[in-house]
Order: sequence, then structure tokens, then C-alpha cells
Amino acid sequence: MSLRPAADIPLLITSPNASSERRITPSWSIAQLKTRLEPITGIPATAQKLTLRLGSQHAAAIEAANEEDVQLSTFPLQPYAEIYVQDTRPAAARTDFTDVSLVEKYSMPAEEYEARNDSVLAWKKAQKLGRFDPNAPSIEEQKVRALEREVEERGIALNKRCRLLPATDDRRGTIRFIGPVPQIPGLPGQPWIGIALDEPTGKNDGSVAGVRHFECSPNCGVFVRPERVEVGDFPVLDDLAEEMEEI
Repeated sequence: MSLRPAADIPLLITSPNASSERRITPSWSIAQLKTRLEPITGIPATAQKLTLRLGSQHAAAIEAANEEDVQLSTFPLQPYAEIYVQDTRPAAARTDFTDVSLVEKYSMPAEEYEARNDSVLAWKKAQKLGRFDPNAPSIEEQKVRALEREVEERGIALNKRCRLLPATDDRRGTIRFIGPVPQIPGLPGQPWIGIALDEPTGKNDGSVAGVRHFECSPNCGVFVRPERVEVGDFPVLDDLAEEMEEI
């Protein structure tokens, strides 16, 4: 009667850079296993330290004084147990295959990419999407629309009470104007918020470069961007009354 060789056993092979399922022949020697693990893990056979992990049991070392003669069948191999391959080389001598920053990357020249007819860019051109849409708003128009949405979202409206931001500014007033002010340098068409301040701490009287946009006392007018306006029930600050209370 002839003896049949032991069937291959599926095991999980893991290392710092790899993880895969492999079939192991129990009649292999430890040295043969290490040789086969080298192209899988990238760790030289002479620098491998093997441990066998069975479920929740403590890991057991797969080693022997003479690894050429000791077969794997002498260890308690079970299907889908894990063999962990440790790299015993100094850290400076190891290759980190997970560090993609070390991989040289190809960057296609912009001219070559734009000349291709099988790219996303070519598809956008054909479909007239994004910046290739002749009816798409310009970047300046998109910015103006974003500012207009901010005016609406902040609840900014004529004759509402407000205060200027940041809160450390502490100036208060009433909104008297919302709209473009061509006399102020900047994005054409963007909305400005004209505020009649409670105190003469502003920069104008509601006019800019001789063009009037709203009425207020001298030095009580100011034009600010929407993000600097907080609408709310902000009463007029009476500094004189506060000073009398302190006397």
C-alpha cells in the first residue's frame, strides 16, 4: 500500500507590505517555504522570521536549527491559519512598497492632453459643458451671483437695523442702500451695502465720487461688503446715557 502525500493547505500569508491566500504543501521544508515567500512579500529568505497564528491562540514561531531538513508538517497547520512574515533587516534596508510617494509618476503635458480626442476634456468640449458652454456665466458673473445670494441668505434688506462685523467694530446703523457702486474699484456689478451709521464714524454722507446713493448725515455713511453685515434688532447705542449712569 502506497502512502499519499498530504494535501495542500490554504493559508493566509501576511507581511508589512502584502497579504494574500496561498496553498502550502506540508512536505516543504521551512527553507523551501521561505524561498517561495520571497517573491510574494519582497523579503529575502535570509531575513524572514515566520510565525504561525491559529485563531485566538498565541503565535508560534516556525523555525528550526536546520531549516533545510525540518518539514512544515511538524507544525500544527490548519486551513486558513495565518503565517506572518517579519522583515528582520534594519529599517533603512527595507523597501516600503506602501509609500506611493516613492513611485515615479507620469504627468502628461497639457498640450498633448488637449490634443487627445478620447479624454474627459474632449467629451466636455463636444457636449459644450462647463467653460465650453457658450451660455455659461463668466467667473466674474458667478462671483457677483454668489454675493447676491449672500445678501439674500443674510436677510439683508433696506431699512433693517444692523451692526458691522467683526463684533469688535461695534458700529451700528440702518441699511439704506443695496446694489452696485461703480465708483468703488473692484468687481463690476457686485452688490455693496450702504449703511447710515448711528454716529459720525463713517467715511461719507451716502455719496461716492460725487454720486449719491442714499441720504445720511456727514461722516455717517459707509459702504461695506455683505459679509460684514449682521442684521438684527440692534438698538441705537446711547453713550451719553451710559456715562450719566456712571456719574
